[in-house]
Amino acid sequence: MGETQKLMIAVVGVFVAGFILVGVSKDQSNEEKEAAAQIRTLVAMQEMANQKCPKLIENKTGTQVYFPSKTDTDKTTYVTMEWVGEKDSNFKTASCTLHLALGGVSKLVIDDKVLIDKKF
Repeated sequence: MGETQKLMIAVVGVFVAGFILVGVSKDQSNEEKEAAAQIRTLVAMQEMANQKCPKLIENKTGTQVYFPSKTDTDKTTYVTMEWVGEKDSNFKTASCTLHLALGGVSKLVIDDKVLIDKKF
C-alpha cells in the first residue's frame, strides 16, 4: 500500500470517527428538553394572544390595535398584554389576559370596564 492510500484511509477514518462522536452526543439532557418545552409554550401563548386580543379589542371599540405597550407573563400559564389608546382611538387603555389552561382570553378590560372575566 502506498503512502497516499494510507493517508486517504486515515482521513476517512477521522471523518467516520467525527460523525460517530457528533451523532452520539446529540441527545438532549432533561434540562434542555424542559427549557425547550417552556420556550415553545411561551411562544404558543404569545402567538395566541397576538391573534385573539387585537381582534377582541377591535370588536369592542372599533379601533384596531397593533403592538402592546406592555406585556406581562409568568412564561408558563398566562400572558397579559396592555395597550394605550392614541388620540383618535375609541379607548384610553385596554388589557387582555390569556390563560393557557382556558385555551383563550380569560380577561378583557377596556377603560377600567371588565368585559370578559372567565374563571377556572
